[in-house]
Amino acid sequence: MTEMTADAASGRMMYAMKITLSYFDAPVSRGEECRLALVHAGLPFTDDRIKDWPAGKANTPFGALPVLTVEGHGQIAQSNAILQLVGRLGDLHPTDPWVAAKHEAIMGYVEDLRGRLGPIARIKDAEEKKRAREEMARGYLQGWGAAIEKQIGEGPFVGGAKLQVVDIKLFVVLSPFMKGAIDHVPSDVFAAFTKLLRLFDSVKNHPKTLAWYAK
Repeated sequence: MTEMTADAASGRMMYAMKITLSYFDAPVSRGEECRLALVHAGLPFTDDRIKDWPAGKANTPFGALPVLTVEGHGQIAQSNAILQLVGRLGDLHPTDPWVAAKHEAIMGYVEDLRGRLGPIARIKDAEEKKRAREEMARGYLQGWGAAIEKQIGEGPFVGGAKLQVVDIKLFVVLSPFMKGAIDHVPSDVFAAFTKLLRLFDSVKNHPKTLAWYAK
C-alpha cells in the first residue's frame, strides 16, 4: 500500500470538497495570487467575483478580501494564510519548517511593498503623487528588489526548480510594474535584478499560468 503524507491526504479531501475563492472582479493583487495558487495546485474552485462589496463586508472574518471558503471548514481570510494552506495541500509550499519560514518571510515582505504603495495611490494632488512615486522608484523599490534578489538561489524559482506559492505571490505583485501600469514608475524599475526577472518570466510562461490567462 502506498503511504500518503497528512498534507497529501488533506489535499485529496480538499479536492473533493466545494471550494470558493471570493475577491473583487479584477485579475490583480491578493485575490489573483490566491486564484493562481489554486490553479497551480490543481484544486477546482468557484471564482466568486464580488461586485457589491459593501453589502458582503460584514460576512467576512475581518472585513476584507480575499476569503477562501471550504465546505466543512468555513472561511479562511488573509492572503498569506490562504496561500500557505493551498500550498501545503497542493504541494506548493515547503514541508521543512525552516525553509517554509524563509518563504513566508518573503511573502510578508511583499505585503510590506503593498503597504508602501497604498498610501501613495491615495494622494490626491497629481504633482505630489508623481514626486512620491518617482522617489519610490529610485529608492525603496531598488532596496526591495535587491533584498528579494538575495533570497533567490540557482532558480529559476525561490526554492530552485520547483514553482511554489511564494513565486506566484512575487509574480502577481510584480505584474503591474512590468506592464508599466503604475504611473511615474518605469516598467524597467527592476531591471538590475536578473534573478527576480527570471522568476517573473518563469511563472508567467508556466503552462498552468498561460492556461489561466488564456481563459
